[in-house]
Order: sequence, then structure tokens, then C-alpha cells
Amino acid sequence: MIVEMLHTDGCPHAEEYLPRLRRLVAESGVTDPVRVRMIADGEDAHREQFLGSPTVRVDGRDVEPGAEARRDYGLSCRLYVGPSGVSGMPSDEWVLALLRVDPGTR
Repeated sequence: MIVEMLHTDGCPHAEEYLPRLRRLVAESGVTDPVRVRMIADGEDAHREQFLGSPTVRVDGRDVEPGAEARRDYGLSCRLYVGPSGVSGMPSDEWVLALLRVDPGTR
């Protein structure tokens, strides 16, 4: 399983979220480390289909439901609208939902 966090340089939400993401991954029993990648410029953002910092993906799939329909790629802060309102970080429920999915059904 590949869990990655994509971010921009100096993103405070990414810095704050990374320990929490690592904890969620470990608690779900995934032994592979979280991959952390920086998106440096607009070209990287479009190539990676980067929706803002931080972006979290499990096996290439964005954890935010419906994110695959978006096309607003670029270097920006990302806001998530989830069960707890608006946040600069994805909800734990979204992350855990993908961590628990059988790889054969992705």
C-alpha cells in the first residue's frame, strides 16, 4: 500500500498533519512508511493533479470523496469540507476508509 502526502514548501497544515497521518497509518496496520513529496511549481502541480497542500493519497487515490472530478490544480493551500466543517486537513474518517479497503477493490 502506498500512502503519500503531497505538499508545498512551508505549508503549516502539512507540517501539522504529517504526524497524525503517520499515526493513522500505523494504527490501521499498514507497515509501509508514508511517502512525503513536495510540489515545487505549477508544472509539478498539473502533472501530479495536485489540488493543494496537503494532499493525501492512498494507492494514488485522493482521500477526499469526489476529488477525482476536480481540475483546479495548482500551488495553493487546500481546504477540506468534511464532517467537522472546513479544515486545512482531511478528515480521519476519509483516510481510514481508504486504508481499510481491500487492494483488489480499489
